[in-house]
Amino acid sequence: MERTIVYFEDARAENTETTFRLVEERAKALGIKKVVLASTTGATAMKAVDFFKGKGVKLIVIPHQFGFRETHAFRQELVQPIKDAGHEVHVGTMLFHTENLYDSNAPTLMANLLRCFCQGIKVCFEIALMATDAGLVTIGEKVIAIAGTGRGADTALVMQASSSRNLKKLRVNEILCKPLNPLNIEELREQEKRLPDKAQ
Repeated sequence: MERTIVYFEDARAENTETTFRLVEERAKALGIKKVVLASTTGATAMKAVDFFKGKGVKLIVIPHQFGFRETHAFRQELVQPIKDAGHEVHVGTMLFHTENLYDSNAPTLMANLLRCFCQGIKVCFEIALMATDAGLVTIGEKVIAIAGTGRGADTALVMQASSSRNLKKLRVNEILCKPLNPLNIEELREQEKRLPDKAQ
């Protein structure tokens, strides 16, 4: 069996449309009806709503949790239009950002290991678990998760979803695309500082 992975030379917002096209093609081939999408401000979510309109795909949009930063970046006026288009917006606990919860650094360790692949891979794992915890997908359900690096989308995985309580059942079936050379955590933090308010 052979599958193609697209590698982006740079982590740029311009990769978003290519990522969406790859997801559309694979979702159609596999009969996948749900796409779990990370979106910090809602900009990427609205692009996805437009792109997937009429294509039989339900988006589950996952923004940052409240309290992650001083102000919640996701534009609340976008929630209802996304829902009116037949999609979901779920704000829940970001599982890999629970540093020192119960005196454990395991979430940070897991996040940093996944970032060795790229930031988007880490986020895809996180949002697939969060969507399942919320009951928006079921354990074992095949979905495509989309995330990015700082802004836009550049990473997509075909996954069999699971909940955080059943982490060992989470599966990555296919990598559709990712950046070739991922940024390290220090570079990611510097990039986040430079992002405009409506970046993702």
